[in-house]
Amino acid sequence: MSFTLKPGERIGIVGESGSGKSVTAHAITGLQPSNARVSGEARLDGVDLLRASKREMRRVRGERIGMVFQNPLHCLNPAMKIGAQIEEAVLAHTGANKNEARQRALELLDQVGIPSPSRSAQEHPHHFSGGMRQRVMIAIALACSPQIVIADEPTTALDVTIQAQIIDLLAETCEKYGAAVILITHDLGILAGFAERIVVMYAGRVAEQGDVDSIYYRPAHPYTLGLLQSVTRIDEARRDRLVPIAGNPPSPVLLPSGCVFHPRCPYAQTVCSEKVPALERVGGTDHLAACHFADEIGALRAVNTAS
Repeated sequence: MSFTLKPGERIGIVGESGSGKSVTAHAITGLQPSNARVSGEARLDGVDLLRASKREMRRVRGERIGMVFQNPLHCLNPAMKIGAQIEEAVLAHTGANKNEARQRALELLDQVGIPSPSRSAQEHPHHFSGGMRQRVMIAIALACSPQIVIADEPTTALDVTIQAQIIDLLAETCEKYGAAVILITHDLGILAGFAERIVVMYAGRVAEQGDVDSIYYRPAHPYTLGLLQSVTRIDEARRDRLVPIAGNPPSPVLLPSGCVFHPRCPYAQTVCSEKVPALERVGGTDHLAACHFADEIGALRAVNTAS
């Protein structure tokens, strides 16, 4: 797993359940289980977060990295009022006093679109809808104006209209604060209008990485191509059936030899089961793919799109 996040950039990480998306987010923020085996580096302004102490990571989380978790009902304290939970984040990471923290909480509630902030701040989480609770989570993540916001499946269990509102809110508020964003999702459609770059993960590894146009219109990895073919597209001719990806993802403790996708890949050759493909440039561009036949697949998709 390797990628770089620039200041103010928006990156999407996409893949099936179990592909390693949330594990990546937890590793960056130091929230992995105590028995996890950790290697590699995750650097923020030169500081390796994977080697930082628990005390250092408590300061980083909230102050420099904000996190929007998947299920706000499970993440928000049911016994605390909404305003108090935002104030707690402000008090923990800034030099603000109680009155300043309360004012900051009201400002944030207003910015994320919570009606009547003064009244809403006195309510408990169960008084809010799923979409409103997620807005509160975004407010908490932005409480200390972090450099990075990581949103882990922030639209889970929300209807399509509310999903769009949450994604738009995330984009607008993070742009206002100048925060870079890592948006984790299993839905490529959500990333289309949000991300500048996309990282496609499969079985704990990066299958493909590139800008939005490259991923959507010139995919160079069979897994990315399969994801795109399995969703409806309004810019393509009508298809009678969606094209599913054959088979199931492998167990993370029993990965196949060679390319981890080769048992499900319609383009697999002998080399695919024998040699792990490197994540390499496609056509000399910044578009990266871990496939022995990335150039051929990318060219094939480009021809099909043009026709």
